[in-house]
Amino acid sequence: MEPPVELPQKKRKRSEPPTGVPAKVTLGRSSFPPGFVFGAATSAYQVEGAWNEGGKGPSIWDTFTHNNKDKIQDKSTGDIATDSYHRFKEDVKIMKDIGMDSYRFSISWSRILPKGTLKDGVNPEGIKYYNDLINELIKNEIKPFVTLFHWDVPQALEDAYGGFLSSKIVNDFKDFANICFEEFGDRVKYWITLNEPWSFSSMGYSLGKHAPGRSSELLGSPEGDSMKEPYIVTHNLILSHAAVARLYKNQFQAEQQGEVGITLVSMWFEPYSKLYQDKEAANRAIEFMLGWYMDPLVYGDYPFNMRALVGERLPFFTSEQSEMIKESYDFIGINYYTSRYAKSVSISQNYSPIISINDSYAEQFEAKDGVPIGQLNGTWIYVYPRGMKNLLLYTKRRYKDPKIYITENGTCELDNSNLTLKQARNDPHRINYLSIHLAEICEAIREGVRVKGYFAWSLTDNFEWEQGYVQRFGLTYIDYDDDLKRYPKKSAEWYTRFLNS
Repeated sequence: MEPPVELPQKKRKRSEPPTGVPAKVTLGRSSFPPGFVFGAATSAYQVEGAWNEGGKGPSIWDTFTHNNKDKIQDKSTGDIATDSYHRFKEDVKIMKDIGMDSYRFSISWSRILPKGTLKDGVNPEGIKYYNDLINELIKNEIKPFVTLFHWDVPQALEDAYGGFLSSKIVNDFKDFANICFEEFGDRVKYWITLNEPWSFSSMGYSLGKHAPGRSSELLGSPEGDSMKEPYIVTHNLILSHAAVARLYKNQFQAEQQGEVGITLVSMWFEPYSKLYQDKEAANRAIEFMLGWYMDPLVYGDYPFNMRALVGERLPFFTSEQSEMIKESYDFIGINYYTSRYAKSVSISQNYSPIISINDSYAEQFEAKDGVPIGQLNGTWIYVYPRGMKNLLLYTKRRYKDPKIYITENGTCELDNSNLTLKQARNDPHRINYLSIHLAEICEAIREGVRVKGYFAWSLTDNFEWEQGYVQRFGLTYIDYDDDLKRYPKKSAEWYTRFLNS
């Protein structure tokens, strides 16, 4: 997502909700089509903890947080996180109590293959952990939606050949996926190959704020190239997705009767003005975020504007690769949080892009004429629910009407240790946010978008990447100062009423 504004370093604090009145939106489960699924999402590194337990090998996020504490706002790590590795039954009970019918989580690659490769051995303790989690979900009538890659490359593969900078990773990722399909596919019917490849490539290889922390020297990294590496990494991510999707479709789908997709993130972009140039800038901004991945998946190549502006830095697919990539999904996951204005930047000798995001020649703004695009939650989420509907309609029109799951949508609050537990659990801004975004999804469905499910981000407060524990996204409050005790926020109670209506 858009890099959040830097905050001063501070002690972990209880959550401080922004001002805001809950939206007067009358919605419930019955407002959505039969079979529509509702749940919440997490990822392995953000909640599991147990970073070196149960036979798990290190990932690039373990290394990044241990060696680059200055890049995490509160200098924290995911070593313990919310300890879901040991408390998964407690977390499943939370889902059950709320009334969710689905749960999206990710499998840690290095918990299954500690050194990243099949030849170096499978970890039986990792297999057992995910079997236990999946069985607990099914026992409680909760469908598992499983993400195979949520940014945690095994450190061994990063050391061996540079991770996703090398095409060698395609076969290793395919081997990892094959084990997961074999071990869990009899019960898992919804597979997501990659989570937010845009965030992984842009934040990890252009800005250097995420693992593995690579960027051009100008942005503070001793190694990397912010103008080239994100495109190489994305190319290998897309090839990895396609290889795994084809593996599932060719060898597992007929027997297991499941589906495979990919989760992409995008903001919506409104033109900064009525000028034609700004309308085109908004279009380019979406192409460089969503189209970077969806165009290859639907049409077999990157968007024309990317070819024109990125030039030789943008890799090419062979004709065989292009055919393998096209329609390599049963559904598309969309993560939506916020929107921005886009203003055209003139192509001239006076403008020199320094990071890959600049290649779109579309400058992004949170406000126009001093007025924000929406109310600010946390440091970077400007509440703009119309952007959700617009993004869904855009995806339907441009990308051949895919089946869609909203795999992440949610908002945050900053910590505030001065609040009582009762105050910290009071989150009207989240109830408002979820309500108005669900209303826009409902409208999009009425206009023909094939949305099939919704996952709030997140089930619990957790480790939020470079923001550490400074921002809280959970429906459930985690008391980091008292044995990681879980307490439902008011939004969890609201979600229960919504799901029972």
